[in-house]
Amino acid sequence: QVQLVESGGGLVQPGGSLRLSCAASGNIFSISVMGWYRQAPGKERELVAAITNGGTTNYADAVKGRFAIFRDYAKHTVSLQMNSLKPDDTAVYYCQARARYDYWGQGSQVTVSS
Repeated sequence: QVQLVESGGGLVQPGGSLRLSCAASGNIFSISVMGWYRQAPGKERELVAAITNGGTTNYADAVKGRFAIFRDYAKHTVSLQMNSLKPDDTAVYYCQARARYDYWGQGSQVTVSS
């Protein structure tokens, strides 16, 4: 079992920045990939960014150049730095850890609005 606890999120104006963090506990050595997904109202959950144990990253086209994913292997955390935020980035963001199964955080609301 892996437990994920998210922090961060909130309300920000367009063009602003936010940082999300996710701390993993439990069977952390079974994790191969950690990432962030988001789900906007009326839409399916989609991948935002992911990072493997080897440090390889993958980003959705919509966030390339604006978002960055970081992983602290010693502290077992993954963070998402979001810059140049747009109203279309408004969604609930979920931390994900892939092991034998997929594990999910509780979700963090990010609202981009003036």
